[in-house]
Amino acid sequence: MRTPVVMTLGMVLAPCGLLLNLTSTLTPGWRLLEGFLDQPLDLVLYQGLWDMCREQSSRQRQCGQQDDLGYFAAEPVRVARGLMVTSLAVTGLGLLLATLGVRCWRDEPHFALAGFSGVVLFTAGLLSLIPVSWYNHFLADRTVLPAQPSPVTVQVGYSLVLGYLGSCLLLLGGFSLALSFAPWCAERCDSCRKAPSSSARRSSISTVYVDGPEPALTPAIKYYSDGQHRPRPHQLGAASQRKAGFPMPRPPPKAYSNPVDVLDGEKAPNSEPGGSSRSTRPCASTLPCDSDV
Repeated sequence: MRTPVVMTLGMVLAPCGLLLNLTSTLTPGWRLLEGFLDQPLDLVLYQGLWDMCREQSSRQRQCGQQDDLGYFAAEPVRVARGLMVTSLAVTGLGLLLATLGVRCWRDEPHFALAGFSGVVLFTAGLLSLIPVSWYNHFLADRTVLPAQPSPVTVQVGYSLVLGYLGSCLLLLGGFSLALSFAPWCAERCDSCRKAPSSSARRSSISTVYVDGPEPALTPAIKYYSDGQHRPRPHQLGAASQRKAGFPMPRPPPKAYSNPVDVLDGEKAPNSEPGGSSRSTRPCASTLPCDSDV
């Protein structure tokens, strides 16, 4: 798996920010003083967090100058010392976590650890940006940051500019690494959706069931009380017995015919005028019929 762009960008910007902040902390160039009355015109005094140096165009820089005005005892200088050192330490911790989280030699990086390292680096950028901005705010205030009176001019030094750049790079690099939380969060959300719930979800509406005697209803109301058409009692048995299979075709009815009239023997007996009676009996089609005298 290729290293994501956000991780690569964070791993490039964060070390650059660390280098710039380290240079800003150690170099004595936070403020420049020029235009001293009793000094050469090309004399420049550099003031930093730990040291002061004077420099002339025709001579080398001389550091370790004596602080006669109490510059190092000013509150912005003391706060900047503590916060800049803390920022450097936090930046080193963030880079260590980022190295372990990105793991370019593995198939997949550790997204959660990389995102946490981004949060740490972003915090380091804030820790360095606060003293730089505060020092710049009181740069020309001679009561807060002591300096010789006019015509001495006060200017921004290169160390302050490097501090600004380093803080911004740390903020960008930390934010870029913090975006590694997105794949981790998406993976966790997918696993939570796929995992079965341990307990049944409770309804937000409380339902109270009251047991009581049911009212006597007429048959018509009873069968239609739920709003559904129920079958009548005499239809329940027929409806419950379901026949399996499928209907077979029935043959058409056959017509049967008998050539012998079966009603011939059922006729009433004929009476003759001589007083004799003659009765007939039915005879089968296969037997001869006898006459009775």
